[in-house]
Amino acid sequence: MTFPGSTILRKTITMILAGGQGERLYPLTTYRSKPSVPFGGKYRIIDFALSNCLNSGFRRIYVLVQYKSDSLNQHLLEAWSIFNPELGEYIYSIPPQRKFNNDWYLGTANAIYQNMNLYNDKKSVNWVLLLSGDHIYKMDYMKMLEYHIDLKADISISCIEVPKDEANRFGIVGVDENHNVNSFIEKPENPPEIPDKPGYSFVNMGIYTFNAQVLRDVFNEMEEQKLKANDFGKDVIPYMVKSKRKVLAYTFLDENKKMKPYWKDIGTIDSYYEASIDLIAVTPEFNMYDYSWPMRTYQYQFPPAKTVSHEGERVGRTLNSLICDGSIVSGGLVERSLLGPNVRVNSFSYVTDSIIMNNCNIGRHARIRRTILDKNIVVPEGYEIGFDLESDRKKFTVTNSGIVVIGKNQILPA
Repeated sequence: MTFPGSTILRKTITMILAGGQGERLYPLTTYRSKPSVPFGGKYRIIDFALSNCLNSGFRRIYVLVQYKSDSLNQHLLEAWSIFNPELGEYIYSIPPQRKFNNDWYLGTANAIYQNMNLYNDKKSVNWVLLLSGDHIYKMDYMKMLEYHIDLKADISISCIEVPKDEANRFGIVGVDENHNVNSFIEKPENPPEIPDKPGYSFVNMGIYTFNAQVLRDVFNEMEEQKLKANDFGKDVIPYMVKSKRKVLAYTFLDENKKMKPYWKDIGTIDSYYEASIDLIAVTPEFNMYDYSWPMRTYQYQFPPAKTVSHEGERVGRTLNSLICDGSIVSGGLVERSLLGPNVRVNSFSYVTDSIIMNNCNIGRHARIRRTILDKNIVVPEGYEIGFDLESDRKKFTVTNSGIVVIGKNQILPA
Protein backbone atom coordinates (compact mmCIF):
# COMPACT_ATOMS: atom_id res chain seq x y z
CA MET A 1 0.00 0.00 0.00
CA THR A 2 1.39 3.38 -1.00
CA PHE A 3 0.82 6.39 1.27
CA PRO A 4 1.11 9.99 0.05
CA GLY A 5 3.79 12.06 1.74
CA SER A 6 1.24 14.21 3.56
CA THR A 7 -0.28 11.12 5.19
CA ILE A 8 3.13 9.88 6.30
CA LEU A 9 3.88 13.25 7.91
CA ARG A 10 0.53 13.37 9.73
CA LYS A 11 0.91 9.84 11.08
CA THR A 12 4.57 10.01 12.15
CA ILE A 13 5.99 11.35 15.39
CA THR A 14 9.69 12.08 15.84
CA MET A 15 11.38 11.28 19.15
CA ILE A 16 14.88 12.68 19.69
CA LEU A 17 17.06 11.21 22.42
CA ALA A 18 18.82 14.22 23.93
CA GLY A 19 19.63 13.27 27.51
CA GLY A 20 23.21 12.14 27.15
CA GLN A 21 25.71 13.23 29.79
CA GLY A 22 28.58 13.48 27.33
CA GLU A 23 31.17 12.66 29.99
CA ARG A 24 34.00 12.42 27.43
CA LEU A 25 33.28 16.03 26.37
CA TYR A 26 34.00 17.36 29.87
CA PRO A 27 34.39 20.23 30.73
CA LEU A 28 32.10 21.39 27.88
CA THR A 29 29.35 19.30 29.53
CA THR A 30 29.84 20.62 33.06
CA TYR A 31 26.63 22.66 32.86
CA ARG A 32 24.89 21.15 29.82
CA SER A 33 24.07 17.87 28.11
CA LYS A 34 25.97 16.77 25.01
CA PRO A 35 23.23 17.78 22.49
CA SER A 36 23.32 21.37 23.74
CA VAL A 37 27.10 21.81 23.37
CA PRO A 38 27.83 24.69 20.93
CA PHE A 39 29.22 23.72 17.54
CA GLY A 40 30.26 25.64 14.43
CA GLY A 41 30.31 29.05 16.11
CA LYS A 42 26.58 29.74 16.33
CA TYR A 43 24.88 26.33 16.46
CA ARG A 44 24.29 23.63 19.04
CA ILE A 45 24.75 19.95 18.25
CA ILE A 46 21.01 19.22 18.43
CA ASP A 47 20.32 21.87 15.76
CA PHE A 48 21.50 19.48 13.06
CA ALA A 49 18.97 16.74 13.80
CA LEU A 50 16.23 19.35 14.25
CA SER A 51 17.17 21.08 10.99
CA ASN A 52 16.98 17.71 9.23
CA CYS A 53 13.47 17.26 10.65
CA LEU A 54 12.43 20.70 9.42
CA ASN A 55 13.93 20.19 5.96
CA SER A 56 12.35 16.72 5.71
CA GLY A 57 8.90 18.03 6.65
CA PHE A 58 8.60 16.40 10.09
CA ARG A 59 7.05 18.85 12.54
CA ARG A 60 5.70 16.64 15.34
CA ILE A 61 8.71 16.34 17.62
CA TYR A 62 9.36 15.15 21.16
CA VAL A 63 12.81 15.84 22.62
CA LEU A 64 13.59 13.42 25.45
CA VAL A 65 15.87 15.17 27.96
CA GLN A 66 17.43 13.99 31.20
CA TYR A 67 20.83 15.24 32.41
CA LYS A 68 21.54 18.96 32.83
CA SER A 69 18.68 19.96 30.57
CA ASP A 70 18.35 23.66 31.52
CA SER A 71 20.51 24.90 28.67
CA LEU A 72 18.83 22.62 26.13
CA ASN A 73 15.31 23.53 27.24
CA GLN A 74 16.14 27.23 26.99
CA HIS A 75 17.55 26.73 23.50
CA LEU A 76 14.48 24.77 22.33
CA LEU A 77 12.24 27.58 23.55
CA GLU A 78 14.29 30.39 22.03
CA ALA A 79 15.29 28.78 18.72
CA TRP A 80 12.61 26.22 17.92
CA SER A 81 9.26 27.66 19.01
CA ILE A 82 8.29 27.90 15.34
CA PHE A 83 5.68 25.15 15.13
CA ASN A 84 1.94 25.82 15.14
CA PRO A 85 -0.09 23.45 17.34
CA GLU A 86 -3.27 24.50 15.51
CA LEU A 87 -1.80 22.84 12.41
CA GLY A 88 -0.78 19.70 14.28
CA GLU A 89 2.84 20.85 14.66
CA TYR A 90 4.78 20.91 17.91
CA ILE A 91 8.09 20.44 19.68
CA TYR A 92 7.92 19.36 23.32
CA SER A 93 10.67 18.68 25.83
CA ILE A 94 9.95 15.44 27.72
CA PRO A 95 11.91 14.77 30.95
CA PRO A 96 11.77 11.44 32.83
CA GLN A 97 8.47 11.27 34.72
CA ARG A 98 8.63 7.79 36.28
CA LYS A 99 5.37 6.82 34.61
CA PHE A 100 5.71 3.07 35.26
CA ASN A 101 8.13 2.87 38.19
CA ASN A 102 10.72 4.93 40.04
CA ASP A 103 13.39 4.69 37.35
CA TRP A 104 14.86 7.53 35.33
CA TYR A 105 15.58 6.79 31.68
CA LEU A 106 17.77 3.68 31.80
CA GLY A 107 18.81 3.70 28.14
CA THR A 108 17.66 4.51 24.62
CA ALA A 109 14.90 1.91 24.51
CA ASN A 110 13.75 2.47 28.07
CA ALA A 111 13.25 6.18 27.34
CA ILE A 112 10.92 5.29 24.46
CA TYR A 113 9.17 2.64 26.55
CA GLN A 114 8.51 5.09 29.38
CA ASN A 115 6.82 7.42 26.88
CA MET A 116 4.71 4.80 25.13
CA ASN A 117 1.62 6.94 25.77
CA LEU A 118 2.90 9.42 23.17
CA TYR A 119 2.44 6.89 20.35
CA ASN A 120 -0.32 4.72 21.82
CA ASP A 121 -3.12 6.18 19.70
CA LYS A 122 -3.58 3.70 16.83
CA LYS A 123 -5.53 6.22 14.77
CA SER A 124 -3.06 9.09 14.83
CA VAL A 125 0.39 7.45 14.99
CA ASN A 126 1.46 4.76 12.51
CA TRP A 127 5.23 5.32 12.58
CA VAL A 128 7.86 6.47 15.06
CA LEU A 129 11.04 8.12 13.79
CA LEU A 130 13.72 7.80 16.46
CA LEU A 131 16.81 10.02 16.31
CA SER A 132 19.90 10.79 18.35
CA GLY A 133 20.33 14.43 19.30
CA ASP A 134 24.13 14.42 19.36
CA HIS A 135 25.27 13.66 15.78
CA ILE A 136 26.29 16.00 12.95
CA TYR A 137 24.94 15.08 9.49
CA LYS A 138 22.35 15.94 6.84
CA MET A 139 19.58 13.50 5.98
CA ASP A 140 16.13 13.53 4.38
CA TYR A 141 14.13 11.35 6.76
CA MET A 142 11.20 11.14 4.35
CA LYS A 143 13.27 8.98 1.99
CA MET A 144 13.89 6.54 4.83
CA LEU A 145 10.19 6.47 5.80
CA GLU A 146 9.18 5.74 2.21
CA TYR A 147 11.73 2.89 2.03
CA HIS A 148 10.41 1.50 5.31
CA ILE A 149 6.79 1.60 4.17
CA ASP A 150 7.39 0.32 0.63
CA LEU A 151 9.26 -2.75 1.89
CA LYS A 152 6.78 -3.36 4.73
CA ALA A 153 9.48 -3.36 7.40
CA ASP A 154 8.81 -3.55 11.12
CA ILE A 155 11.92 -1.50 11.84
CA SER A 156 14.41 0.16 9.50
CA ILE A 157 17.91 1.06 10.70
CA SER A 158 19.82 3.80 8.93
CA CYS A 159 23.35 2.57 8.25
CA ILE A 160 26.42 4.25 6.81
CA GLU A 161 28.97 2.31 4.77
CA VAL A 162 32.37 2.30 6.47
CA PRO A 163 35.55 0.47 5.35
CA LYS A 164 35.75 -2.84 7.20
CA ASP A 165 39.15 -2.06 8.72
CA GLU A 166 37.67 1.07 10.39
CA ALA A 167 34.33 -0.42 11.42
CA ASN A 168 35.39 -2.15 14.64
CA ARG A 169 34.95 1.14 16.53
CA PHE A 170 31.17 1.12 15.97
CA GLY A 171 28.01 -0.91 16.37
CA ILE A 172 27.82 -3.08 13.23
CA VAL A 173 24.69 -4.25 11.44
CA GLY A 174 25.04 -7.58 9.62
CA VAL A 175 22.74 -8.08 6.61
CA ASP A 176 21.96 -10.58 3.86
CA GLU A 177 21.87 -9.77 0.14
CA ASN A 178 18.42 -8.12 0.54
CA HIS A 179 19.55 -5.97 3.49
CA ASN A 180 17.56 -8.01 5.98
CA VAL A 181 19.34 -7.60 9.30
CA ASN A 182 20.65 -10.88 10.74
CA SER A 183 23.03 -9.61 13.42
CA PHE A 184 23.71 -6.56 15.54
CA ILE A 185 27.19 -6.49 17.10
CA GLU A 186 28.90 -3.82 19.19
CA LYS A 187 32.52 -3.13 18.13
CA PRO A 188 33.35 -6.58 16.70
CA GLU A 189 36.96 -7.52 15.99
CA ASN A 190 35.98 -8.89 12.56
CA PRO A 191 32.99 -6.85 11.31
CA PRO A 192 30.67 -8.60 8.81
CA GLU A 193 30.82 -7.18 5.29
CA ILE A 194 27.95 -5.84 3.20
CA PRO A 195 27.18 -8.65 0.70
CA ASP A 196 26.87 -6.34 -2.31
CA LYS A 197 29.83 -4.16 -1.24
CA PRO A 198 32.82 -6.26 -0.18
CA GLY A 199 35.35 -4.49 2.02
CA TYR A 200 32.69 -2.35 3.69
CA SER A 201 30.49 -2.83 6.75
CA PHE A 202 27.22 -1.23 7.84
CA VAL A 203 27.57 1.04 10.89
CA ASN A 204 24.47 1.75 12.95
CA MET A 205 23.77 5.52 12.94
CA GLY A 206 21.23 5.45 15.79
CA ILE A 207 18.41 6.46 13.41
CA TYR A 208 15.40 4.12 13.44
CA THR A 209 11.95 3.95 11.88
CA PHE A 210 9.44 1.77 13.70
CA ASN A 211 5.89 0.73 13.01
CA ALA A 212 4.26 2.10 16.15
CA GLN A 213 2.15 -1.03 16.74
CA VAL A 214 5.16 -3.31 16.38
CA LEU A 215 7.13 -1.17 18.82
CA ARG A 216 4.34 -1.44 21.39
CA ASP A 217 4.03 -5.20 20.85
CA VAL A 218 7.77 -5.78 21.22
CA PHE A 219 7.97 -3.85 24.49
CA ASN A 220 4.96 -5.75 25.86
CA GLU A 221 6.42 -9.12 24.81
CA MET A 222 9.78 -8.40 26.39
CA GLU A 223 8.10 -7.25 29.58
CA GLU A 224 6.00 -10.44 29.74
CA GLN A 225 9.12 -12.54 29.23
CA LYS A 226 10.98 -10.47 31.81
CA LEU A 227 13.67 -9.60 29.26
CA LYS A 228 15.89 -6.56 29.67
CA ALA A 229 14.80 -3.83 27.25
CA ASN A 230 16.88 -0.78 28.18
CA ASP A 231 18.90 -0.32 25.00
CA PHE A 232 17.94 -0.69 21.34
CA GLY A 233 21.34 -1.89 20.15
CA LYS A 234 21.99 -4.35 22.96
CA ASP A 235 18.47 -5.54 23.82
CA VAL A 236 15.51 -4.63 21.62
CA ILE A 237 16.89 -4.96 18.08
CA PRO A 238 18.60 -8.34 18.78
CA TYR A 239 15.27 -9.54 20.20
CA MET A 240 13.43 -8.37 17.08
CA VAL A 241 15.92 -10.19 14.85
CA LYS A 242 15.62 -13.35 16.94
CA SER A 243 11.81 -13.21 16.94
CA LYS A 244 11.76 -12.96 13.11
CA ARG A 245 10.49 -9.40 12.83
CA LYS A 246 11.26 -7.76 9.51
CA VAL A 247 14.34 -5.71 10.39
CA LEU A 248 15.88 -3.88 7.42
CA ALA A 249 19.03 -1.82 6.94
CA TYR A 250 18.55 1.46 5.09
CA THR A 251 21.61 2.80 3.28
CA PHE A 252 22.26 6.38 4.42
CA LEU A 253 21.64 8.93 1.64
CA ASP A 254 23.69 12.02 2.42
CA GLU A 255 22.27 15.49 1.70
CA ASN A 256 25.66 17.10 2.28
CA LYS A 257 26.52 17.01 -1.45
CA LYS A 258 30.09 15.83 -1.02
CA MET A 259 31.93 12.85 -2.46
CA LYS A 260 32.22 11.17 0.94
CA PRO A 261 29.13 10.78 3.19
CA TYR A 262 29.37 12.88 6.35
CA TRP A 263 28.19 11.63 9.74
CA LYS A 264 29.98 12.51 12.97
CA ASP A 265 29.41 11.37 16.50
CA ILE A 266 31.64 13.91 18.21
CA GLY A 267 31.98 12.08 21.49
CA THR A 268 35.41 13.28 22.61
CA ILE A 269 37.17 16.63 22.91
CA ASP A 270 39.62 15.68 20.18
CA SER A 271 36.89 14.65 17.71
CA TYR A 272 34.92 17.78 18.61
CA TYR A 273 37.97 19.96 17.95
CA GLU A 274 38.79 18.24 14.66
CA ALA A 275 35.23 18.50 13.34
CA SER A 276 35.03 22.16 14.39
CA ILE A 277 38.37 23.20 12.87
CA ASP A 278 37.47 21.40 9.63
CA LEU A 279 34.67 23.94 9.14
CA ILE A 280 37.21 26.65 8.35
CA ALA A 281 38.99 24.61 5.66
CA VAL A 282 38.90 25.84 2.07
CA THR A 283 36.67 22.87 1.21
CA PRO A 284 35.31 21.61 4.54
CA GLU A 285 33.87 18.10 4.78
CA PHE A 286 30.61 19.49 6.14
CA ASN A 287 28.90 22.05 3.90
CA MET A 288 27.14 24.75 5.93
CA TYR A 289 26.67 26.97 2.88
CA ASP A 290 24.04 24.93 1.03
CA TYR A 291 21.01 27.22 1.12
CA SER A 292 18.74 24.46 -0.21
CA TRP A 293 19.29 22.62 3.11
CA PRO A 294 19.44 25.42 5.71
CA MET A 295 20.70 24.80 9.22
CA ARG A 296 18.59 26.63 11.80
CA THR A 297 19.51 27.93 15.24
CA TYR A 298 18.83 30.85 17.56
CA GLN A 299 19.82 34.17 15.97
CA TYR A 300 21.20 36.67 18.46
CA GLN A 301 20.27 40.27 17.75
CA PHE A 302 23.88 41.38 17.47
CA PRO A 303 25.41 43.76 14.91
CA PRO A 304 27.70 42.40 12.17
CA ALA A 305 31.20 41.19 12.99
CA LYS A 306 33.85 43.89 12.82
CA THR A 307 37.62 44.35 12.57
CA VAL A 308 39.24 47.52 13.91
CA SER A 309 42.73 48.79 13.07
CA HIS A 310 44.61 51.56 14.84
CA GLU A 311 47.98 53.18 14.32
CA GLY A 312 51.17 51.16 13.83
CA GLU A 313 50.98 47.43 14.55
CA ARG A 314 47.44 47.50 15.96
CA VAL A 315 45.80 45.94 12.91
CA GLY A 316 42.62 43.92 13.42
CA ARG A 317 42.89 40.84 11.21
CA THR A 318 41.00 37.56 10.81
CA LEU A 319 42.57 34.97 8.50
CA ASN A 320 40.91 31.68 7.46
CA SER A 321 38.43 31.95 10.34
CA LEU A 322 34.70 31.86 11.07
CA ILE A 323 33.51 35.00 12.89
CA CYS A 324 29.98 35.25 14.27
CA ASP A 325 27.78 38.34 14.71
CA GLY A 326 28.65 40.81 17.42
CA SER A 327 32.33 39.89 17.52
CA ILE A 328 35.03 42.58 17.29
CA VAL A 329 38.68 41.99 16.48
CA SER A 330 40.30 45.25 17.55
CA GLY A 331 43.99 45.44 16.79
CA GLY A 332 44.56 41.70 17.29
CA LEU A 333 45.23 38.76 14.96
CA VAL A 334 42.95 35.71 14.63
CA GLU A 335 44.08 32.77 12.48
CA ARG A 336 42.36 29.46 11.66
CA SER A 337 39.85 29.89 14.49
CA LEU A 338 36.14 30.05 15.25
CA LEU A 339 34.81 33.05 17.15
CA GLY A 340 31.29 32.70 18.52
CA PRO A 341 28.85 35.58 18.97
CA ASN A 342 29.89 38.67 20.95
CA VAL A 343 33.60 37.87 21.30
CA ARG A 344 36.10 40.70 21.81
CA VAL A 345 39.75 40.29 20.73
CA ASN A 346 41.80 43.25 21.94
CA SER A 347 44.96 44.93 20.65
CA PHE A 348 48.21 43.01 20.17
CA SER A 349 46.54 39.70 21.10
CA TYR A 350 47.00 36.53 19.05
CA VAL A 351 44.49 33.68 18.63
CA THR A 352 45.33 30.68 16.44
CA ASP A 353 43.78 27.24 15.80
CA SER A 354 41.24 27.84 18.58
CA ILE A 355 37.51 27.77 19.31
CA ILE A 356 36.31 30.81 21.25
CA MET A 357 32.66 30.65 22.33
CA ASN A 358 30.12 33.37 23.11
CA ASN A 359 30.91 36.44 25.19
CA CYS A 360 34.63 35.80 25.69
CA ASN A 361 37.02 38.72 26.03
CA ILE A 362 40.66 38.28 25.00
CA GLY A 363 42.84 40.85 26.75
CA ARG A 364 45.66 42.85 25.21
CA HIS A 365 48.89 40.97 24.42
CA ALA A 366 47.23 37.64 25.28
CA ARG A 367 48.26 34.61 23.23
CA ILE A 368 46.00 31.57 22.67
CA ARG A 369 46.82 28.45 20.67
CA ARG A 370 44.94 25.13 20.13
CA THR A 371 42.45 26.03 22.84
CA ILE A 372 38.70 25.70 23.37
CA LEU A 373 37.32 28.57 25.46
CA ASP A 374 33.75 27.94 26.59
CA LYS A 375 31.35 30.86 27.13
CA ASN A 376 31.96 33.97 29.24
CA ILE A 377 35.74 33.63 29.74
CA VAL A 378 37.82 36.75 30.36
CA VAL A 379 41.47 36.24 29.39
CA PRO A 380 43.62 38.74 31.29
CA GLU A 381 46.15 41.01 29.60
CA GLY A 382 49.34 39.20 28.64
CA TYR A 383 47.92 35.73 29.47
CA GLU A 384 49.15 32.71 27.49
CA ILE A 385 47.26 29.45 26.86
CA GLY A 386 48.42 26.53 24.74
CA PHE A 387 52.12 27.41 24.58
CA ASP A 388 53.29 25.69 27.79
CA LEU A 389 51.20 22.52 28.14
CA GLU A 390 52.87 21.40 31.36
CA SER A 391 51.83 24.64 33.00
CA ASP A 392 48.36 24.44 31.42
CA ARG A 393 47.77 20.92 32.78
CA LYS A 394 48.06 22.25 36.33
CA LYS A 395 45.18 24.67 35.71
CA PHE A 396 43.01 23.32 32.88
CA THR A 397 41.89 20.18 31.06
CA VAL A 398 44.43 19.22 28.38
CA THR A 399 43.86 16.26 26.02
CA ASN A 400 46.56 13.78 25.01
CA SER A 401 46.83 15.56 21.66
CA GLY A 402 47.47 18.90 23.39
CA ILE A 403 44.08 20.62 23.12
CA VAL A 404 43.49 22.92 26.10
CA VAL A 405 39.87 23.19 27.26
CA ILE A 406 38.56 25.85 29.66
CA GLY A 407 35.04 25.41 30.98
CA LYS A 408 32.16 27.86 30.95
CA ASN A 409 32.41 30.85 33.33
CA GLN A 410 35.81 29.73 34.60
CA ILE A 411 37.98 32.43 36.17
CA LEU A 412 41.52 32.06 34.89
CA PRO A 413 44.14 31.55 37.61
CA ALA A 414 47.39 33.51 37.53
